[in-house]
Formats: sequence, C-alpha cells, structure tokens
Amino acid sequence: MNKILVLGGTGFLGYYTTKELLSKGYEVKALSLPPMPDDDMFSSDNVENMLANVNELSDEEVLDILSDVDGVIYAIGADERTIPDAPAFSFFYEANVRPTQRLARLSVKAGVESFVIFGSYFAEFAERITDVDLKSEAYPATRLLQEQIGFAEGEGKMRVSSLRLPYIFGTMPGRTPLWKMFTDQIKDKEVFPALGGSTAAVTAKQVAQAAVGALEKGEHRGTYPLGGINLSHKEFTEMMVNALGQEGKTDVPVVDLETVLPTYKAIDEKTAAAGKEHGIHMVLNADMKARDLGIDPKISMDPLGYEEDDVYASVKETLEACVKASDK
Repeated sequence: MNKILVLGGTGFLGYYTTKELLSKGYEVKALSLPPMPDDDMFSSDNVENMLANVNELSDEEVLDILSDVDGVIYAIGADERTIPDAPAFSFFYEANVRPTQRLARLSVKAGVESFVIFGSYFAEFAERITDVDLKSEAYPATRLLQEQIGFAEGEGKMRVSSLRLPYIFGTMPGRTPLWKMFTDQIKDKEVFPALGGSTAAVTAKQVAQAAVGALEKGEHRGTYPLGGINLSHKEFTEMMVNALGQEGKTDVPVVDLETVLPTYKAIDEKTAAAGKEHGIHMVLNADMKARDLGIDPKISMDPLGYEEDDVYASVKETLEACVKASDK
C-alpha cells in the first residue's frame, strides 16, 4: 500500500493518524470538514488536503477520490456525547452506520485493500457485559451494527477491521480538547463526586499506531479494543482538579451507584421531556462508570504493534490545554 485516504484527517484522531502514516512513508489524502483548524497542520508534500462533507458528495465524486488509494481510515462520525432528538437509535444509525456502509461499498468498487473503522469500546463492553442490556442502547447497538455492516460490505473483497476506542488523550494545533466540557463542569466547585469504576485510556499516538497496524495487518472482521492504562474516575477527576489549580479546594469523594441513580434517572426524564435521548441512558451510563472498564493492552498491542506510551503525561498535557482555553 502506498496511498491512504483518512476521512476526518484534520480531526483529532485523523491528525495523529496522518502524522503516523507520513512517518511510515505513506502518501495521504485527508478529506475533512472545513475549515482547516491550522494552516500549517501538515508541512508535507505527501498530504493532499480536501475540505468537504463526504456525505454530501456524489458516489462519482467519492469514487474519484478513492481511485488511487490502497487503504481507508474511517475516522469520522458521532460519539455518545451527542444528545440527539429521540429516537437516538435513528440519529446514530444515520450518523455512523449508513455512511460507513456507503464508504465501504464504494471502497470495494474502487479496489481498496484495507478499511479501518474508528469505533467505540462500548461495542466491546456490550459484548462482554451480560447482566445489563447494553446492546439495546442506541449508541452501542449502532456501533456494533456499524462494524457488522462494514464487514459485510468487504466480505471476500476487502479487509475491514475495527478499532474499539476508549478514553483518548492528546493535543493538536487549532483545536481545543473535548475534555474541556468536563474541566468546565468542575471549575470552582467545592465538591465533585466520582463513581468508583475505571476506564481504559490511551494516547492519540497509540490510536494512530494501532490504525496503521490494522491497515497493514488487521484481520478481516477483526475487532481490536485498545488499552493503555486503567484510569479510575476518581483519579481522573483529581487530575482535572489539579489542572484547575483547585487541589485542596475541591473534594472528590467516591459515591456508590445507588446514591446517584435518582439523580441520573431525573436527567433521563428531563431529557425525554425535551424530546431528546442519550445514546446511552444516563442511568446505565452511571452503571458503566461504577464498573471496571479496563482493557488489557496486550489484546490488541500484540497483533497491531502499537507501543506503550506515557498516558498519564498525555492526560496532564490535555487537561492543561483545556484550562488554558478556558482562561482565554
């Protein structure tokens, strides 16, 4: 493979993936929504930047873009932080499933060899967790469907694999980290409780390395949950408190699930009354945050070849960037 199309190439993960591809000697086409976050984002003649909404391009226009590429990185779509109009399943189906099917189908037609989906670790835990029905929640259900429909389109003709992505940290030119919404919530609070669970966390560099690994040697129908460290929600909240300069001023008690369920139930009821719906209902979201959602890095590190990285340093750098953006 010589040339790769990165859908969402100027987005957070697309940016890191493009840099990783360039370091490996690939040429890159980056198709992204306008505007460019930074004019000097890629100082390389081996990157062709195109600004457009791929979902608004005709099949003929997309096929023309695909005509000289060997692989596709699908790094676009909506995540669970979006709160759409109800029913949420319809929104996430239209945002993540249908566009993936179309791009996979057109990639097969163009002769693409390998297609990598940037998915979610909620697909992983929807399969692992059996005591609650996470598979019926709109966001995990459509992430699973996104994978399966991509696999089906490539069957026998193109390798299609999926990265199941957890919490991701890092910074990039021209964009404020999405974690700012959380540091803004904690700012100036005297108490900010955390549930007692934990989450897998990785750096954007690790995601990029895993993406190139999947592109080169991922198995068709392969699903790869990424892990780096296991970060407790209390620890993460305390890191945000420290980044805000509120150490000793903001208490972070651990609360049990039963204590907070009425609050989360009220949020779900208020959301429904407004005609909206979370991709994972807040009651179940709280349940997930009370669990250990860690992932053994070796599961995907060995087959894909991504490396260990200093995730804690990346978390700290990311949160400092969030606070700096708030101070402007």
